[in-house]
Amino acid sequence: MEPENLLLDRFVLSVTGVPTPKVCFVGTASGDAQSYIDKFYESFNTLTSSPSDLSLFKPPTTDLRDFVLEKDVIYVGGGNTRNLVVLWREWGLDAILREAWQAGVVMTGLSAGSLCWFEDGVSDSVVPGDLAPIKCVGFLKGSHCPHYDGEPGRRPAYHRFIQEGRLEAGYAADDGAALHFIGEELARVVSSREAAKAYSVRRVGNQVEEVALETKWLALAAISTGMPSTIG
Repeated sequence: MEPENLLLDRFVLSVTGVPTPKVCFVGTASGDAQSYIDKFYESFNTLTSSPSDLSLFKPPTTDLRDFVLEKDVIYVGGGNTRNLVVLWREWGLDAILREAWQAGVVMTGLSAGSLCWFEDGVSDSVVPGDLAPIKCVGFLKGSHCPHYDGEPGRRPAYHRFIQEGRLEAGYAADDGAALHFIGEELARVVSSREAAKAYSVRRVGNQVEEVALETKWLALAAISTGMPSTIG
């Protein structure tokens, strides 16, 4: 998302605890668009990593499980979340990714690649030209809304869906902010932009409560941790 600012990408690599992490890009949501895959390699070839990609349109192997489980990071790109969920289930990739996550592989991504890990959330891939709730793979409890400050309709739609009971309580993230979960618990929020933040959003009575979470700007501090992670 920010080819000139790789602070979040460096953070993702740091949490693996591996000197040269094996990072696999999954571009299902964009239909494995070659231009998107090329951008991934352009960025990660400048970092201390061993990049690869997994296409469901041109699978690299018949044994997707072994291919995924040998990675240190699965990096999911943006695009159509609905197509991503359907194709992952058809190929059994959702189950393989869950096994890898439980084994300690870091799961991360942006836009659809952030939303997909939660039970549900706000997506523009369900109703053409509009925002609507969507069911996702559910590694993490609750709901999620990416692009919170990047698209004007996101915040009011998320509030409305939670208030109406169509979405559970959850987390929203501005562009450039990342929610770092260890297991199913939120460990920290970090950002590549000074003003970017994340929020806890829930229904209290008939109202929606939004609380800004403490966010650490990565330009000021480098944080590293072990343990299995999901970063979105």
